[in-house]
Amino acid sequence: MSTETDVDATENETAETEEIQPAGDQDLVARLEREGDIAADYLEELLDIADLDGDLDMDVEADRAAVSIVGADLAQLVGPDGKVLEALQELTRLAVYRETGERSRLMLDISGFRADKRSRLTKVGEEAAAEAKASGEPVRLEPMTPFERKIVHDAVAAAGMLSESEGVEPRRYVVVLPAD
Repeated sequence: MSTETDVDATENETAETEEIQPAGDQDLVARLEREGDIAADYLEELLDIADLDGDLDMDVEADRAAVSIVGADLAQLVGPDGKVLEALQELTRLAVYRETGERSRLMLDISGFRADKRSRLTKVGEEAAAEAKASGEPVRLEPMTPFERKIVHDAVAAAGMLSESEGVEPRRYVVVLPAD
């Protein structure tokens, strides 16, 4: 009988622990942290080869690994309109894939370029939502990348409005819909 009580107590403790942080979440965080470590190692080597100084910061944001490089003069790693940054992100994702065998959604930021862009696009989404609400007419925005459209869609949704993407890549754009 004592054994049954101990088993029941252990099961209850396990159930309580899982409610606090499910094992699946722990596995996901551990996997994303590993992706971040692999990416950081890859990027560290790249910085060494290019003879650039930069500090790496790793985090887990919105169910994806995020790595940031900050340093004195890293503009050449961002490139015009973030084109070099996009290429480096894809190369880093490939390095993670090579090590893990799994596709990565890792986000790379250099010198705060993406953070600044996110802030600007959030404002664009908020302003478009306000315009659509005031005018009662759909508001069509300029073509954007999938990353940019996602930020705008999130900002529009946070403002309580609806939006959709129209067009074909690379000319796909967001349309903010007026309230009913």
